[in-house]
Amino acid sequence: MAKFSRTWWGKRFIEALEAFSDSGRLGRGRSYASNGKIIEYKIDGNKITAKVRGSINPYFGVYKEPKYDTKIEITPIDKASWSKAIKYVSSKASFVSKLLMNEVPDSIDSAFSDLGLHLLPHSRKDFKTSCSCPDYANPCKHIAGVYYLVASQLDHNPFLLFELRGLSKEELQSELVKSPLGQVLSAELTTKETPLVAEISYYTKLEQVPVTEQMHSREFWLGTKRLPSNIEVAEPAIISAIVVKKQGDYPAFWQKDTSFITVMEELYQRVRTKNKDVM
Repeated sequence: MAKFSRTWWGKRFIEALEAFSDSGRLGRGRSYASNGKIIEYKIDGNKITAKVRGSINPYFGVYKEPKYDTKIEITPIDKASWSKAIKYVSSKASFVSKLLMNEVPDSIDSAFSDLGLHLLPHSRKDFKTSCSCPDYANPCKHIAGVYYLVASQLDHNPFLLFELRGLSKEELQSELVKSPLGQVLSAELTTKETPLVAEISYYTKLEQVPVTEQMHSREFWLGTKRLPSNIEVAEPAIISAIVVKKQGDYPAFWQKDTSFITVMEELYQRVRTKNKDVM
């Protein structure tokens, strides 16, 4: 059996369908998704349309391969609720930093649940589906096939979760940037190139070689560019992230008890570990 999703959000997306659908039709839907039966499909906001190949069945007088039009619409979150959700998410440094770096936090759905909302489809009421096939059941195998295919796309584009609920990635990030915390993080991720400054570790020696290369702060934090080759770095030598440290432990916008620098250092370590192959 083909595995259509590896991420928690993709699996939860599938679970929502499986909770109220016939297992037999779901099995045939998985087969349709993996065997090229879905000719084409399009996602436009919260609406999914597709053309799906049917089956030849002489017993029912079907001698030519039929093609069915399938539609899936995910119920959008209303604007007022989106405003409430964005305000809540904008107050959490871990959420804002990940979303601005094109990641979806693992606990994002729990955050929505705290507000009485659901980012992921939650029940049959979250779906409106139709298919031009003669099957009386809804969802039919053609709808299920399209649904599984969309779930696989969520692995590659997790922001599709927001789009299917009525908010594009661009709109989400634009709203996050308007918050005090979002403004600071966005400015630092898009700031002009900043020279790397080498500091000597208390425990290891660092060869004093002039720093001649520049690294964009976004490249530094995301780990998409190697450290300059003319710097010999021995762990645990430190490369200062001036653009963050200059904010201090408790900048004006920071309302938490924990140090802003500490939170950012933890974020850097997470990104650095994730991108260790290119560091």
